Amino acid sequence: MSDDVSTEPSADQPTFRSGFVCFVGRPNAGKSTLTNSLVGSKVAITSSKPQTTRHAVRGIISRPDAQLVVIDTPGLSKPRSLLQERLNDLVHQTWSEVDVVAVVFPANQHVGPGDEYLVGELAALARRPRLVALATKSDLVGPDRLAKHLVEIDALQEKLGVRWEHIIPCSAMTGAQVDEVADVLVSLLEPGPAYYPDGEITDEPTETLVAELIREAALEGVHDELPHSLAVEIDEMRPREGRPADHPLVDVFASMVVERDSQKGIMIGHKGERIKQVGIDARRQIEALLGTPVHLDLKVKVLKQWQSDPRHLNRLGF
Repeated sequence: MSDDVSTEPSADQPTFRSGFVCFVGRPNAGKSTLTNSLVGSKVAITSSKPQTTRHAVRGIISRPDAQLVVIDTPGLSKPRSLLQERLNDLVHQTWSEVDVVAVVFPANQHVGPGDEYLVGELAALARRPRLVALATKSDLVGPDRLAKHLVEIDALQEKLGVRWEHIIPCSAMTGAQVDEVADVLVSLLEPGPAYYPDGEITDEPTETLVAELIREAALEGVHDELPHSLAVEIDEMRPREGRPADHPLVDVFASMVVERDSQKGIMIGHKGERIKQVGIDARRQIEALLGTPVHLDLKVKVLKQWQSDPRHLNRLGF
């Protein structure tokens, strides 16, 4: 007997749908927070800092009637470095591979030139996926402001020549309308099989998730250009030898990579206080991810102008 999910409807079973949805928007529009809310678990790091998401993070939502794979992409912005050029290329490539693009418009910000540029890029695609508009962060504004925001989003259809299948206000922080977002996205998918085993929530390698959790902790409290200049590299990750089976320990050796010696000093902090706090915060998240105690060994490394050096970018996985 096959375990494959049937995509054929029966009298008592609706058609099983599956497909890929991409979240796009300006930096800090709430894409990663919404991805985590839909998945019901943390698969993408979040921060108020720019350029938090640096690769396409896949979150998997499995339901009895569907499997929805949500791809959280970096914010599309004017490139200031080879890194940002590559991130923009990643966004455009993802658009060509998904069934639906959900454009995120935070309700606490007016629809502006950056949003129009993004939607204009979608309008110019030779193969245009189905489009949904999401008014995120609806909990941060009142009813009147939200209504005006929805009108601004709707006006982009005629102005830029696109068609929204749906416009949905939602809040990932409060959970308002998040289930409705999932239902709408599923309704736009074609019949198809489940691509991932039930219970799997992401296809991110564990080392990548660990590196991202360290970067998330390191982003807290930094300012100016440092968030752009910060990357994290896992040097080694292994179970501690000789530990009893009921008391395991995982050793994680990682490097926070910056571009200048002055940035290294900032990340280490006065008498090492900053790097110590990053380690405490990151270790707590990593232990929750792995379900086991962790020894985290952090250091800071300088790679001059790594954002614009192809060799460094390749080494860091960009």
